[in-house]
Amino acid sequence: MKCSTTLTENSPPLYEQLPQRLFTRREVIPPRNDVLWRIQRGAVRALTWSEDGTYITLGYWGSGDIIGYPLSKVKPYQIECLTSVEANIVPHHLWHEDIDALLCHIQQAEELLSIIHCKPICLRLWQFLMWLGEKFGRDVEQGKLIDLNVTHQEIAEVLNTTRVTVTRLLQQFEEEGKLSRAKRRIILVLPSNLKNYRS
Repeated sequence: MKCSTTLTENSPPLYEQLPQRLFTRREVIPPRNDVLWRIQRGAVRALTWSEDGTYITLGYWGSGDIIGYPLSKVKPYQIECLTSVEANIVPHHLWHEDIDALLCHIQQAEELLSIIHCKPICLRLWQFLMWLGEKFGRDVEQGKLIDLNVTHQEIAEVLNTTRVTVTRLLQQFEEEGKLSRAKRRIILVLPSNLKNYRS
């Protein structure tokens, strides 16, 4: 799901005046409760973990999205950069200025939650790949390239399954011609055979 909340199109001019921070891949966004962050470039994931240390991914966010610790009551809660990230700091008194981005945050979280409950697991994985393709994808000759390096383990953490299952199903999709690989990226072969995994 892509929301039309880019900095240049729908943002108030004040965003150009806000402080900006740069983060490296795998860096954790500081856990501040007095600000939100508007991503200008890059991708992050929000996550928590269970008592046994199992990671649970709560969402993926990219350019134009607003994220931040005040948007969650989950504890523990962490925002990890999946790429290098540029983000503007949005102070508390300006949150009301970008209701569209806040609504988009809620909509994307609910959409991902609905995907996580899909059965069987092959449908769940395919729907998640489609969601990633819509949010982080770009059109290439073969289909839709998911322009985000997500590991099999990270996918498993989102979908509440095992890395082995994710690897097996990705291989199956590749054998069936529904996806291909470009280095460490996934290309969804669209629109052929799409109906098989949406019905």
